[in-house]
Amino acid sequence: MLDQLVELAASAGTGTIEIGMTHRGRLNVLAHVVGVSYADILGEFESAPVTDAEARPDGETSDVKYHRGADGVYETAAGPIRVTVAPNPSHLEAIDPVVEGRARAAQTDRSGRDPASDLTLALPVLIHGDASFAAQGVVAETFNLGRLPGYTTGGTIHLIANNQLGFTVEPRDGRSTDYASDLAKGFDIPIVHVNADDPDACLSAIRLAHAYRERFHGDVVVDVVGYRRHGHNEEDEPAYTQPMMYERIGDHLSVRQIYAQRLGAEDGIDEGRAEEELAAAEGRLAEIQASLEASPREAPMPPDGASRPARHSRSSRAAVAAEQLRAINEELLAVPPGFTVHPKLSRQVDRRRAALTRGGRIGWAQAEALAFGSLLLDGTPIRLTGQDAERGTFSQRHLVFHDAANGQRYAPIQHLSGAKAPFELHDSPLSEFACLGFEYGYAVEAPEALVLWEAQYGDFANEAEVIIDQFIVAGLAKWGETSRLTLLLPHGYEGQGPEHSSARLERYLALGAEDNVRVANCTTPAQCFHLLRDQARRELARPLVLMTPKGLLRLPAASSALGELARSRFRPVLDDPERSREPGQVRRLVLCSGRLYYDLALSPKRTKARHVAIGRLELLYPFPGAELRRLIMRYPNLETLVWVQEEPKNMGARKFVLPAVLDVVPAGLPITDVARPERSSPAEGSHAVHRVEQARIVNEALGG
Repeated sequence: MLDQLVELAASAGTGTIEIGMTHRGRLNVLAHVVGVSYADILGEFESAPVTDAEARPDGETSDVKYHRGADGVYETAAGPIRVTVAPNPSHLEAIDPVVEGRARAAQTDRSGRDPASDLTLALPVLIHGDASFAAQGVVAETFNLGRLPGYTTGGTIHLIANNQLGFTVEPRDGRSTDYASDLAKGFDIPIVHVNADDPDACLSAIRLAHAYRERFHGDVVVDVVGYRRHGHNEEDEPAYTQPMMYERIGDHLSVRQIYAQRLGAEDGIDEGRAEEELAAAEGRLAEIQASLEASPREAPMPPDGASRPARHSRSSRAAVAAEQLRAINEELLAVPPGFTVHPKLSRQVDRRRAALTRGGRIGWAQAEALAFGSLLLDGTPIRLTGQDAERGTFSQRHLVFHDAANGQRYAPIQHLSGAKAPFELHDSPLSEFACLGFEYGYAVEAPEALVLWEAQYGDFANEAEVIIDQFIVAGLAKWGETSRLTLLLPHGYEGQGPEHSSARLERYLALGAEDNVRVANCTTPAQCFHLLRDQARRELARPLVLMTPKGLLRLPAASSALGELARSRFRPVLDDPERSREPGQVRRLVLCSGRLYYDLALSPKRTKARHVAIGRLELLYPFPGAELRRLIMRYPNLETLVWVQEEPKNMGARKFVLPAVLDVVPAGLPITDVARPERSSPAEGSHAVHRVEQARIVNEALGG
């Protein structure tokens, strides 16, 4: 069926087929569709032992054979076509949105100001298991993306490899529907059921599926009903749990045998010839395996096809002139003649216009927009999605205006006169798992683009932990796959309860290793501006997890001057702007990160604590040890160093920061910490209790 589909797609002008599948049958697809040689595949099983140093070239720990991906060229009657199988972990359906994102990126022309989409450039194909298709929620989330403007790929062809069994679980225990494919009914997707014992009918089904996609640009499902002859794997004993089923399977001819008998009856091909063909194929495999056993090879399979170049030549230090920022700002606030901006929003527009004049102050959302605008002028494509991303969850971003008279939409950032690259901006559905998976796939396929996904609240990213854990942070080690995907996670304790305070900073710091990601918690709009530009332009691409503010979005103290954007750069560690003028008086150095800095700096107790300096760790991973050491050495009379956080002691950055600080402080300097007590829930539900706790933390940090 895949062979037929590749031929049909090539004839229709498709350039790439993006395949996502679970591990069952993957080696078969790698060999016969992608074109990985038998020797390379079998060599993975017969490879020689290697030393620890050899086992991790370039920081890669690799992955099991049946999770690996590959990229190849399939020669068809219509010419060559690229075929990619994306690497996939054991979270079976997690690959679904990733492949959709890869396909969307492959379909999108990002060479000009306006993104252009061509459905013939890529065809997504997803191969599901029957049990996982029915049971795993990300399948429904992915279906929901199918017709949305920000996510559509013009139709996906879904094949269900229906074995009528989920490991040892029978259908009656694994789903509440008659058919494994019934989920698709809710999305008005056509479903074709076909008997896997009838290869000709299977080819007819795949031809119908491709014709539907070509005609209606929508998803289609083919339910290929078969069975597993050997149970869950070749060494399994399926009769332990399904004795009656496997008694019938044992007496049932294989598909090859059934088809050989049919050919013999219809075309006069004798059974002996069919057996000779089988023996020749098995003999070919045996010879290759024997040669590998005699002379084992190391790491024979090529790199995963999903890997893309992680480097490009832009400089991360290029500054943006103040005059250019003023020009960008004016265009970001401009609307067409006759467009009616909402009266309340008009006042915000006026403030943003004044912010770049002498004495003006730039807020977070405006600094972010200026970073985006400057990158578009440099030629960096940008894609920003998330729940309420256009307006911003906290009514702060407003990259899109809606005419107050007729509701017409207008995004000034998509009309910058000097832009050399497009800006894709989409509100997402209420989904984290599929949406983040989609953006990961897009970012991997488009390494030149800055792809950002924003959680409505940082806490909600835990709905997408599979994508974060298995793809974003481990993809480099497992598959050599990385990106500059950026997660914007609102974070900060402001008395809004357990689910609206913590973006679970501790999780990302625990997952950071081998320079696989960057984790930051900035305190000024200028820092955010420079970090976003650096993320897009730095030579070595890595995902960025950025804790973003909520209450700070409108705090006057948390603002920046135009010169800080034009002349400065991102600094991993920030010194105390007041105490650094008289370093000899400082005996207590308080270190913190993010929003808490303003509670400390603006506290009435701060004026009396002249001996206390407040330093800020803006980048938490990779840990900026050298920069922190320089900060500490600026204060020659230090007696105490204190790490302060608003999260409980078992959360936040504490467990990561304290050991790292020990490596850089002078010998004998006492180190202590202040935080909420260890808790199972990240924050209080009562605003009154929150205020008491916050006041205690500030008081203790400043030496009270």
